Amino acid sequence: MAQAPATHTQDGGVYFVPHDSKWPLFASVFLFLTMLGLAGWFNESSWGRPTFFVGIAGLCAILFKWFADVVLESVSGYYNKQVDTSFRMGMVWFIFSEIMFFGAFFGALFYARTLALPWLGGEGSGVSTNAFLWEGFSAAWPSAGPGQVGGDFQTIPAWGLPLLNTLILLTSGVTITIAHHALKAERRRQVLLFLGLTILLGCVFLFFQVEEYIHAYRDLNLTMGSGIYGSTFFMLTGFHGAHVTLGTIMLIVIWFRCLKGHFSKENHFAFEAVAWYWHFVDVVWLVLFLFVYVV
Repeated sequence: MAQAPATHTQDGGVYFVPHDSKWPLFASVFLFLTMLGLAGWFNESSWGRPTFFVGIAGLCAILFKWFADVVLESVSGYYNKQVDTSFRMGMVWFIFSEIMFFGAFFGALFYARTLALPWLGGEGSGVSTNAFLWEGFSAAWPSAGPGQVGGDFQTIPAWGLPLLNTLILLTSGVTITIAHHALKAERRRQVLLFLGLTILLGCVFLFFQVEEYIHAYRDLNLTMGSGIYGSTFFMLTGFHGAHVTLGTIMLIVIWFRCLKGHFSKENHFAFEAVAWYWHFVDVVWLVLFLFVYVV
């Protein structure tokens, strides 16, 4: 790699400035293709599905090359304390944005269950909407909404697979913490072992979630078309599953980086960032388990 560009800070330090990169432009193009293809797919256009998958494949390739450049810059020693601080602040704000992302979905669940459903049942209104607009509607949760959109369905018991998945994620939070402490103690084999266990637990979680979805569609008639309950259930659990998938991919990348000896006990923010993200995923699942499955 060519000599790294740098700029001087007010205290006389040197701050790494990356080279001009073509990856943001290419990523924007493939992201546009992805969303265009998804819109076409939803509208049953013949070109929609292939365009979507071309966009996804292109995004994956771009991200691989882009992060490879960042890793190369890191192992080449270009990053100093100030760059490390910038990365940390960036990860903090990224996780904060994810909190707001899930907060919006939990807010939708709260609104539907606590506000909209009682109003449709006639609560707090001089006019009984269930009598005049939706005769026979019962404001009871879980609900397919007025008109029983999607038909009758059954919910998934909290104390089956959801509880098992909760224990799996809690255990994965322990294993990644042990791996982190092992990294700081420079016990490489222990790092690889417990990081590998974390990856395995993430994969098992995803396997059981797929099994749960199959059971919901095949046996319980619980689908994304099952009114407001089906929509919020699959929206929350589905996006969480997508985050677990992303987190597992990140863990796999970090495992290979640990295998190649990229991290030291003083310099391993990439490991810490993935650990922060994984703990965030754990906490979201605990909230989801409580408000979607239990309450």
